[in-house]
Amino acid sequence: MVCGSGVTVRSAHARPLAAVLPGASGDDPTLEELVPATTPHEGSEGVRRPQRGRRAGRWILGVLLVLVLGAGTVAVVYLSGLASTFDDSTEKFETAFPAEDQRPTKAPTQEGQHEPLNILLLGSDSGGGSGEREDLPDVPQAGRSDTMMWVHIPGDREDIFVMSVMRDLWVEIPGEGEHKLNAAYSFGGVPKAVQTLESMFGTRIDHVAAVDLEGFRGIVDSLGGVTIDNPRAFSSGNGGKDFAAGPQTMDGDTALAFVRERYAFADGDYSRVRNQQLFLRAVISEVLNTRTLTNPGLISDMVETMSPYLTVDDTLDSGELVEIGRTLTGIRRDDVQMFTVPTKGIGRAGSQSVVWPDWDGIQEIGAALQDDDLARIQPAS
Repeated sequence: MVCGSGVTVRSAHARPLAAVLPGASGDDPTLEELVPATTPHEGSEGVRRPQRGRRAGRWILGVLLVLVLGAGTVAVVYLSGLASTFDDSTEKFETAFPAEDQRPTKAPTQEGQHEPLNILLLGSDSGGGSGEREDLPDVPQAGRSDTMMWVHIPGDREDIFVMSVMRDLWVEIPGEGEHKLNAAYSFGGVPKAVQTLESMFGTRIDHVAAVDLEGFRGIVDSLGGVTIDNPRAFSSGNGGKDFAAGPQTMDGDTALAFVRERYAFADGDYSRVRNQQLFLRAVISEVLNTRTLTNPGLISDMVETMSPYLTVDDTLDSGELVEIGRTLTGIRRDDVQMFTVPTKGIGRAGSQSVVWPDWDGIQEIGAALQDDDLARIQPAS
C-alpha cells in the first residue's frame, strides 16, 4: 500500500524488494555456512572444530561491520592480536551523546529476539569532500562531515537497513531553530547531531562511528578494485575523472572521485548519495564473496587499513562489535537494504539551497524503528 508520504507499507510477511545488492542471489552462502561453527553441537560429545575457523569467522564479521556499518558503515574485528590493533588504532569521541534527559526512550526488545540496534554512521572526508567550493563543518576528532547514514539492525537479525540522510535537510535543531541538518555539528558537535536525528525519528541511537572516506582508498585497492554499474555518464571536477555509463572497475582513487562528486549533477547531493550507495554495495559484494571470506590475510589487511580512519563512541570497542557480529552470522549480501530518507525535493530557505523533508514519511519510519519493524516500510531507494 502506498501512503501519501511516498513510502509503502507492506504486510508483515513481505520481504523487502528495494535496494538489494546488485548481483546477489538467494543462493549466496551465509557467513555461518562459509565459516563452520566452533561450539559443540548437541550430541557432538564436546568435539570442537579448529580455532582457526572461529577466528576467521570473527574477522569476517568484523569486516562486515566495518564495511556495512561504515561509510558507510562501522566497525571492527576480533582476532587475537587484531582486536588490540583495532582498539589501539581507532579514535574515541570524547562525548558522543546528549544528556539523558534530552533523549527518547530505547525501543523495547521483543520476546525471543536480540536487542535492536541503531548506529549513526558519519562519513567524514579529510580529502576535501567534493571540492574546495564546499564549506563543511568538522566532525570533532574525525574531520570534515560529508555523509550521514542511519544503520538499523533489527532484533530478528534477518536484515541490515542502511538509510542515507541528506545533510542539507531543513530541520529543527534543538535549541537552535531551523537550519540544515549538517549545521548541528557547528552548534554542538556530535552530541547535537545525535540529538537532532533522535528528535526527528523519535528513536534512540545506540552507537556512533565516523569513517573517513580516505580509509576506503586502501580497502578498494586491497580488494583489487570494485565494479560499479554507473547509471549515467559524468565528469568529476574532483580529480578530473570521466565516468562512462555502465559497469566500470575502479581503483581506490577513482572510486573516491566517484563518491565525492555532486556538482556534475542537476540534483546535486541526491545523485551523490545514490553513488555512495552504489559504491558501498559494490564493496560489500566484494567483501562478502567466497574469494575474500576465505582469505584471512586479505581480511587482516583490510581491518588494519580501515581502523586508523575510524572514530567511535567509547562503548563501541572490539568486544562489543564481536558480540554484535555473533548475532549476524546468517546475513547474506541481499539482506543489506539501502534507502534514502523521504524528502520533497530541493528548495530555498532564504539564501540557502536546502532539501525539504517529507515529515509524514519520516514519522512512519520513526514509528517503524520504535516498533522494531522497519521491514514493513518500503521506502524509495
